[in-house]
Amino acid sequence: MKNRRLPLASALLSLALASAGTPALADELPTFQLTFKADGTFEPQRLEVPAGRFKIELINESKEPVEFESIPLRKEKVLGPGVKSFVVITISRPGEYPFFDDFHQDVKGTLVVKPKE
Repeated sequence: MKNRRLPLASALLSLALASAGTPALADELPTFQLTFKADGTFEPQRLEVPAGRFKIELINESKEPVEFESIPLRKEKVLGPGVKSFVVITISRPGEYPFFDDFHQDVKGTLVVKPKE
């Protein structure tokens, strides 16, 4: 009787070893933080980033769900209370792009994309 698990285990081990030496692309990106506060505001309310590809770490410090949303950037991300997550954005055109918490639409923020230096 042959052991059928050995080829599968060998393949999984090879895959794990091959991916272990490859860093995750999202970890290499310039990273910025945006915190949702308990009072429904953002910190910072005006976030400056370089043009290109970058990651925004989203931190929900409130006791309610929040949703990062930007219509011009076509990005949205819902976070439960106390949850941390991220979005990766690629934008080459400098400018100002509004964002808001879809659950607290009265508070607006601005993503300021600066030209690459």
